[in-house]
Amino acid sequence: MPSSTTQLIELLAKECQITPKQVETTIQLLDDGNTVPFIARYRKNLTQSLDDNQLRLLETKLSYFRELATRKLSILKAIDSQGKLTASLKHEIELIQDKVSLEHCYAPFKTTRVSKAKLAAEAGLSSLAEQLWASPKQPLDKVAARYINIKQGFTNNDQVIEGALAIAVDNITQDIKLLGLLKQHLFEQAVFTSTVVKSKIDDATKFKDYFEFSARLNRLPAHRVLAMLRGKSEGFLRLKIEPDPFQKDKKVYSYCQTLIAKHLNIYLAKEDQSSWHRKVIDIAWRTKLLVNLEKQFLVQLKEQADTEAIEQFANNLSALLMASPAGEKVTMGLDPGFRSGCKLAVVDKTGRLLDTATIYPHQPQLQIEQAKQVVNKLLQQYKIELIAIGNGTASRESEQFITELLKSFSNQKIQAISVSEAGASVYSASQLAADEFPHLDVTLRGAVSIARRLQDPLSELVKIEAKAIGVGLYQHDVQQTLLTHRLQSVVEDCVNKVGVDLNTASTCVLTHVAGLNQSLANNIVEYREKHGRFNSRHALNKVPRLGAKAFQQAAGFLTVSGGENCLDETILHPEQYAIAKALIAFNHKTIQQVVLSSEVIELKLPRNHEKSHVNDQASEADYQEVINVLKMVRRDPRAQFKTAEFDHSIHKISDLEVDQLLQGVVTNVANFGAFVDLGVHQDGLVHISMLSERFVDDPHKIVKVGQIVNVKVVSVDVERKRIALTMKAIKQPVS
Repeated sequence: MPSSTTQLIELLAKECQITPKQVETTIQLLDDGNTVPFIARYRKNLTQSLDDNQLRLLETKLSYFRELATRKLSILKAIDSQGKLTASLKHEIELIQDKVSLEHCYAPFKTTRVSKAKLAAEAGLSSLAEQLWASPKQPLDKVAARYINIKQGFTNNDQVIEGALAIAVDNITQDIKLLGLLKQHLFEQAVFTSTVVKSKIDDATKFKDYFEFSARLNRLPAHRVLAMLRGKSEGFLRLKIEPDPFQKDKKVYSYCQTLIAKHLNIYLAKEDQSSWHRKVIDIAWRTKLLVNLEKQFLVQLKEQADTEAIEQFANNLSALLMASPAGEKVTMGLDPGFRSGCKLAVVDKTGRLLDTATIYPHQPQLQIEQAKQVVNKLLQQYKIELIAIGNGTASRESEQFITELLKSFSNQKIQAISVSEAGASVYSASQLAADEFPHLDVTLRGAVSIARRLQDPLSELVKIEAKAIGVGLYQHDVQQTLLTHRLQSVVEDCVNKVGVDLNTASTCVLTHVAGLNQSLANNIVEYREKHGRFNSRHALNKVPRLGAKAFQQAAGFLTVSGGENCLDETILHPEQYAIAKALIAFNHKTIQQVVLSSEVIELKLPRNHEKSHVNDQASEADYQEVINVLKMVRRDPRAQFKTAEFDHSIHKISDLEVDQLLQGVVTNVANFGAFVDLGVHQDGLVHISMLSERFVDDPHKIVKVGQIVNVKVVSVDVERKRIALTMKAIKQPVS
């Protein structure tokens, strides 16, 4: 194995905290065209049971370091073409492990601007710069006079000395090892500061927390970095790095200058204040190195903050997509509103639209009786079981209206539930919605989406661009390409964890199945519409342009109910069928008994001497995996459906009181805490320090999006619309 490949494997193993063997195997599987969901579920024996999160991290890191390696080769080639690539420089570049540092190290070599140092070098002043560095006590004017070059623009001693100085400074700024030393020192000691632009202080109130802010560079949380960078981009904040925060006398030279001198074997304490060495080091530090390092840290902080914020978004999206489905129940979706009215849409158990209406029970129309009549008619006509109420404007008023109305339905169990309507308007105006409901008003399409997302959040939310669902902070500030890629992988993982019914799934859902794409998803639906339902997984092979590799990746995630083979209803892959059939026969059972029974049928593993009678090619792990799958009575990994009980006396933020105990739903989780919907149109914040009585380093370990929690009000700021909550010493609902 080539040394570079070995180093890459070892690096990835360290970054992902897994073994080199797991890395090597996974790289091979990925390079062979296998998808992460397929590897996570059906190649556990090869990866030693790496889960989808570990595999995604490895996949991302692998791509990053491969791109880094390609860029290094390009840079080394470019520097070599300039005749400046030394063995030492090559070695230092090869040691760099991040793109930001690599680009900053390359910056001095790629400039197209003709610098003063370059002009001086072309005029033959490099030898003067070397001479002055080696013997700094020479009379400058006398030495400089020998290098006057009128033709090249160096017509006097001062210009010659400035040219030599520029070359000496340039040499220092191109020292990659020195840059690494300075960067490490600043990361450990420097302070990041933010101050308000005085002339804009009246318009910068949303950045009030950062008017006079400072924190150690190595302790900046992602949300603060992104907030300050936004303030800077909008012209309200000034950001800088203070390299010597503990130095009382700011007039003396920086400790970083001492580091530079030490690296160059210079002892500043023995140098005169006006010495050549001091002058070169001072200018190199103040005008070049500090400026460049500050830029580099800003880029690196942004990159790290992006990564953390995107991961927070990914965790929240995953929790939302994996939320408990209410199931196959006739549902009414209610998209609340005041002046424009409340839009109603009734869907059947499969999500098919049955009816729509618009009512005006609120101000200014206040047509309460007419609204009751419309809703009553729909409830009775369609035997509605659930009412999904969007949590936007007029939601609590609409919930109160529905609650009062349902009191007259004592003999009929109808449940009204608040549902997040984030992204519903995006779906309503999408081409997908227009194709599905070409003659339906856009506002009514939103009500359909609200109803369906209660029945099955995953199936409905995959129709909406993940970024529009609104479970991330500063999502418009992070790198959009990285965000889109990460969120797409989350959607893919969630869809494949739950599985897809091949005969009912929409094109939109099928697109996210491992091994499939938009074109193949369209072909599957078109084939189904033309030839009728699929009677087996193997019938997929008849779908146009769906090849062997796509079948291998997708088949295990596509289930077929009531088909030719009961095993098609399980998450077993067709390549496991032979083992499953042999194992079931060994236990003297039929496939129907094992798969279709409402009870778990216990199967025993064959002993070593019995394997030849079953399948001698299978390992004990293969048998055990099949048994584990066949024992899964409830195959949907999502939790049982539960709802929060909002306090019906609370409608707006001013209704809240300190020490009030309430129940709510987690809407967002960040690295500093969790936001909770209390039903007052303004989420409250449970700070990370208030999530538990024990120390919490990651809020995701305590709560997740969609979780029902009990909280107590700590403080209420009506003017700033801020609600502080706590979960400490409060008994939580049983999950």
